Parts: sequence; structure tokens; C-alpha cells
Amino acid sequence: MVLAMMVIVASANYLVQFPINNWLTWGALTYPVSYFITDLTNRKRGIRSARRVVWVGFALAVLASIVLASPRIALASGLAFLSSQMLDIAVFDRLRRRGWWQPPLFSSAIGSALDTALFFALAFYATGVPWVTLALGDYAVKLAIALIMLLPWWWIARAGRVSEGTSSKSETSHG
Repeated sequence: MVLAMMVIVASANYLVQFPINNWLTWGALTYPVSYFITDLTNRKRGIRSARRVVWVGFALAVLASIVLASPRIALASGLAFLSSQMLDIAVFDRLRRRGWWQPPLFSSAIGSALDTALFFALAFYATGVPWVTLALGDYAVKLAIALIMLLPWWWIARAGRVSEGTSSKSETSHG
């Protein structure tokens, strides 16, 4: 999961430098899958494991992104990634016992909103890049991909391949 996270985030940070138009970059097509990885880890192994995947994925992705993208994009991505993924984990955990589709969809939508706002403002403010329209297009794609990712989520849940991970309440009592 950590390797997948690093590859997805680093590739998105490289691809965000290439706009498709004034509303979208190529990075918008890869990054939203990171929420699927986080949510799957959270569901299968619990909140602690999800946080571990995010922290290690964050460190590796920032290092890779410094090589693949500009330092400004790498740092903006790192801050946005860490903040949004931790929010995603908390929202998912809070909704864990609801319908199969609610935790991954709502946590991804909320985490993506924070990620988009932080990343585009920090990475492209005062650069001449149309960052507001890119952020709006990026967020729309993130929502669409969150909906699309419900298909493999449903398949995994139906096939019994996702067990119920422990919630934060049980993990915090263990120390």
C-alpha cells in the first residue's frame, strides 16, 4: 500500500505540471486513487495502519516529487496530502459502520476538497497559472473518480475481501 501511495502521489505531482486545458491537469486523473488506497487500508487494517501508510507514503512521495516536480509543488503537495489524508482517515473512521458506500465516498469528497484548496493555492498562487479554474476542474474529477472507485469498493466488499478494521476507539485503548 505504501509503494502504491508513493507512486500515485509522485506521478500526480509530476503530471500536475501539464495542463489539459484551463480546468484540468493530467495529475487530476491519478491522484484521487490515493483515497481509495487509504480507505481500503483503513477498512482492512484499521486507522493506525492507514495513518502509517499515509506518513510513509508522504515521506517517500515528497522525496520523489522534489526530483520529478518543482520544490514548490512537492512542498504544496506534501502539506495538502498529509492534511487531506488525515482528514479522510478520520471521516472514514467516523462513518465506518454506515452503508458500504458512505465511508469511502464521503471521506474522499471531504478530503479531496481540503487537498484541492491547499494544493492549488500553495503551488500556483501568484504564478500566472489559472489555479482557481484548475482547482475547480480538479475537484470535479476527484468527485467523479470517487464515484467510479465505488465499483471496485463494492466488488471487494461483496467478495468479502475487506474485513472490518478496528476503529480509533479500540486502538486508542491499546495505547
